[in-house]
Amino acid sequence: MAQMVRNQLSRRTFLKSAALVMGGGVLAACTAPAAQAPATGGGAAAEAPAAGVTEISFMGWGGVGEDEGVRAAIEVFEEENPNIKVTWLHTPENYAQKFLANVAAGTPPDTAFVGSGDYRTYVRDGLLLDITDYLELDPLLGAENYFIEPQETERCTVDGRWYGIGSCWVAPHIYYNADMFEAEGIEPPSNDPDEAWTWEHFVEVGRAFTKDVNGNHPGDSGFDVENVDSWGIHWNYPNGTVLAAAVNINGNNWIDPETLKIIIDRPEGVEAIQNLANLWLVDQVMPRSSAFEGLGMTNTQMLETGKLAMAIEGSWALDWMKLMKAKLGTGVLPQMSQVATNMQAHLHSGMSGSANPDAAWAWVRFLSTPFYQLQFCRTGLWLPSQTALMTEEGLKEWITEGVHPTDYYKIATEYLPRFGKVLYQPIGYPRATSVLNPALEAIWNGDMTAEESLTAAVPEANAILDEEQARS
Repeated sequence: MAQMVRNQLSRRTFLKSAALVMGGGVLAACTAPAAQAPATGGGAAAEAPAAGVTEISFMGWGGVGEDEGVRAAIEVFEEENPNIKVTWLHTPENYAQKFLANVAAGTPPDTAFVGSGDYRTYVRDGLLLDITDYLELDPLLGAENYFIEPQETERCTVDGRWYGIGSCWVAPHIYYNADMFEAEGIEPPSNDPDEAWTWEHFVEVGRAFTKDVNGNHPGDSGFDVENVDSWGIHWNYPNGTVLAAAVNINGNNWIDPETLKIIIDRPEGVEAIQNLANLWLVDQVMPRSSAFEGLGMTNTQMLETGKLAMAIEGSWALDWMKLMKAKLGTGVLPQMSQVATNMQAHLHSGMSGSANPDAAWAWVRFLSTPFYQLQFCRTGLWLPSQTALMTEEGLKEWITEGVHPTDYYKIATEYLPRFGKVLYQPIGYPRATSVLNPALEAIWNGDMTAEESLTAAVPEANAILDEEQARS
């Protein structure tokens, strides 16, 4: 990808970028969806800055926990940097559209969350501040192996230049109701990746926990899928990171890191996505989204009340699942052909249009300090991206009793470093999702097989990527 950075962008470029953002793009988001953890609306109340004080803005999404954490961090930052005032523009819904609308209107924030699916497109369009020189001169963040490498450099750099820093890492894994497993006498999944279940065993356990109102299981004569009392499995496939993990566990990637093309139409990807759809189409161990709507419950509430045995969710969900009254357990994902999970997270960036780039960098830097990362690791929202927090001493700083289940540290220290697959979405990916989303929906609805749908859609989506990358 050729580097194409502009310090100032035209209104036309901003508007074109905004037009490419589709509602709910596949793999465009990488943290907790607002619907799971409702947030208070609005940003921090703006006050006129004192004389000699630089005022910058920070725009981001997030649920209640992240909102409160950002506000607390701003207080600490402003105490340490009394010459800078940060205004938090909390935007928990329709974030990408609102962000680009502000950019198009000529009122971009100084700093912001940037979704991993948007990052390289925003770099190409010149929206993000080049922070390479700041970073290399920084004695803390610029130190060798401060971040877990090479993943951090690979996700943040374009042609060797840095335009943001990853907030953390997040990764899908299994959450389970430990009381249900104990009651049924079934051995639960493990946090040790060397003990990962096979896909067949995963489905079998899901079948054991799926019962209709008459006590019948899938496959039993008279099983009534329209009147299920408890379900075995819920895989949060609408979330891109959780969906991509299903592809990873069958030995495939969503994007080829060399060609930057979508490759889920390869046999391994097709099989993985069909296996996922079959959880409700064939195996009947997983509820459709309409079942949740009918019950008026989230997967967390279903786990807590014994209506669901296992939920496959992002690691961020621990931030609210820890509040369950039922005993919560966690485990690594099952394997189809290999042990794997998907690693992602949003990035923190300064905006190229900021009138105060030095202050913007100071805030982005603060967001990458141990203090900021620790507060969200301790609550269960994040996993570390800093090497010091993965050591024996570092783990003591954030593994928290009452938050992290027994042996959860293995998710961070064994599962991710050995088996995590990082997804780097290429330039133009937000636009390509306009083709992928309906193709996947046809599979989920059972209207088309994965092979039929992906064989047609993926080449079309890659043609969009070619067109977008040609503009670089």
